[in-house]
Amino acid sequence: MLEIEYEFREQDLIHFNELRLSKSGEMQKNIRKHRLIVPAIMTLLAFFNYAYYQDRMSAGYVLLFALLWAIFAPKIMIWDMRRQILTNYTDKEKVNMFGTYTLTIDPANPKFLLEKSPSGKHKMAWEDLVRVEYGNRYVYIYIDLNTALVIPVETVKKGNLEQFAEQAEKMIERAA
Repeated sequence: MLEIEYEFREQDLIHFNELRLSKSGEMQKNIRKHRLIVPAIMTLLAFFNYAYYQDRMSAGYVLLFALLWAIFAPKIMIWDMRRQILTNYTDKEKVNMFGTYTLTIDPANPKFLLEKSPSGKHKMAWEDLVRVEYGNRYVYIYIDLNTALVIPVETVKKGNLEQFAEQAEKMIERAA
């Protein structure tokens, strides 16, 4: 029987959602727009202001504002996204989500991944799981395309995460 125990925290939820959104085409399009297009339009306005009115001072201010916009607008968008992620969940949902998780692969019950979490005990059929993905400091077991069990490497308290992830991958492949 393979078993791991780990702690799931707010920062892990934020990390997973940031990862998903960073791969999103719409988010990348918005960041590119705020980093390139809006400052480019402001720069054109500054050059027009300088060429037409011969006003260096206001053209310089518009160029400075365009530069600051290009630097800080994407950072503000990401900060706002983090804030929105946490406001999507009620306090009760957060209590049921954050805390100690135990995942078990039991050879006596080979059809299910057993999960013990703050919200209770759950059985997940291997054929319902999508894949196992490895990140820098995380292992993700995808339940569907947008939902995963996020396992932070640094908070694993018990068990061998590498062996567990390899076995989970084999079980998902076998069930597919």
